[in-house]
Amino acid sequence: MTPEDNMTLEEMAAQDGDAPKPKTLLDEGGAVVVEPGDNDEVMPDEEAAPVASSKPAEESGADDGPVLDDEPLPDVPPLSNDKAAQDEAMPEEAGEEPAVEESTKTAAGINRDRISGVFSSQTVAKVGTGTTVRKMIQKAYWFAEEGAQEENGSSIVFVQPLNNNNIPSGPKEALPLPDFLERFNPELEYYQAEVYPKMKEMNSTLKRAEQQREQGALYSAQFEYEATLNFDEQNVRANFGLGLTYMERGETEKAGDIFERVVGLDAAFAPEHKHLFNEFGINLRKSKLIDQAVEYYTRALEITENDENLYYNIARAYFEQGDKDECKSNLAKALELNPSFEEANKFMEYLNKEE
Repeated sequence: MTPEDNMTLEEMAAQDGDAPKPKTLLDEGGAVVVEPGDNDEVMPDEEAAPVASSKPAEESGADDGPVLDDEPLPDVPPLSNDKAAQDEAMPEEAGEEPAVEESTKTAAGINRDRISGVFSSQTVAKVGTGTTVRKMIQKAYWFAEEGAQEENGSSIVFVQPLNNNNIPSGPKEALPLPDFLERFNPELEYYQAEVYPKMKEMNSTLKRAEQQREQGALYSAQFEYEATLNFDEQNVRANFGLGLTYMERGETEKAGDIFERVVGLDAAFAPEHKHLFNEFGINLRKSKLIDQAVEYYTRALEITENDENLYYNIARAYFEQGDKDECKSNLAKALELNPSFEEANKFMEYLNKEE
């Protein structure tokens, strides 16, 4: 047991130091823009990070399966929505990070930092009746992050609500930049005093969980994943990690409970989580949670259409389920999308020889 195992989350967070001062600047319209400091290591969630998120160690897409000429048929990681070639879907090399654009150009050709930080919106509601009617201002806090500039020069800002723990959580809303600037106000002090410390603590906890799981300390990993979910029960990486931890310990009933939560999160099927997504699906099948594996891949196909690799993986799950008709049907769909899909062709040949 390491010294960290005996430390509270608060003590661990205290070692990280105080929050850096966020940047404040003006865009070309005079609106205040908030961005974390240069040394900011915080990300509210892997899908809405103020800085580039660190990604877990590379996961393998290989998997055991029905045997053809004494060689295993590997599960294939699903393609990202913006990738067309099959080899693009394979895990990236360890240490390789996608480029992150930190600035964008205005209509006048001036470079500016992209929006990233905490903002608030206000709504006015009427309460009471008759002569007792009065107006009440309701204030909500959001984490906002501007996406890459579109080809036509427009910009989209993604806003995500803060939960009761002041952590960005739940689905994001995409807004055109002009609409965002009209509706939202920057909250520098609130970010620094309330949001940044919680985000920092949560992500430190998640990092420890992933390190413990990588080292095989599965009970310590469970503790840290659960602590992360106390901050944000919809955190995709924590849910995937906890489910994988249970499967690695052979606790399939608990893993099934996590599956029910994961399959309801649209963010779990986003391209940025493809490594964890694929590992989770493969382990569902390996853990003999075949029905869940079928439902899992079916849910993925509802979000990511025309992906031959997903059809291949669901075919593998149907094979384990003993449903060869559905297995061949999904293999046929995979080959219709990609006739040169080598693994799918070999799998189909294997099934045809078995008849």
